[in-house]
Amino acid sequence: MNTATRRNLRTTSIHAMALDGIVNVNSLFTIATFLGLAVNPANTSTLLDSTKSSSCTSTTSVAEHLVTFHVYSFSSFLFSSLVASALKQAIKAADEADNPTAQVSLKALRAGILASAAGSASGCVFLMLALVDLIQIKLGVLSCWSWYTLAAIAPLVTLVPSALVAYICLVLHAFTR
Repeated sequence: MNTATRRNLRTTSIHAMALDGIVNVNSLFTIATFLGLAVNPANTSTLLDSTKSSSCTSTTSVAEHLVTFHVYSFSSFLFSSLVASALKQAIKAADEADNPTAQVSLKALRAGILASAAGSASGCVFLMLALVDLIQIKLGVLSCWSWYTLAAIAPLVTLVPSALVAYICLVLHAFTR
């Protein structure tokens, strides 16, 4: 086995492990999306103090956004997982082929991993937006500046985008290698 062949096998095995990780993480997020869809947004019971004005109660548009963002999130995670699974199958097929010239195009593999990572990232954004809407339904809208609403949303809109920036930077770093 020459050096180039060993490097290709090592590269594709690393790609296969990365694709496994994407599918596994997407599975967890898909479960979270389904649990979020199980929440009945028509149930307007909130945890708001009864002395608060009714202007702090969320409107039906917030509930509509909640469902919409969950569907977008599910679609993004499903897209990402399907692309990752297809790429993994292509790697397996190329590795198991008797023909030594059967290889997965590195450019196609990188483009697929990039598309899968973009699907995961957009799914995370939509899931975060759905959670913001759920918080507004249960704790009051952001415009009321409730301590509990802000305390619930602040870490969410700080930590998730920070993690996504790190994720995107690492994917792009791996993409250029």
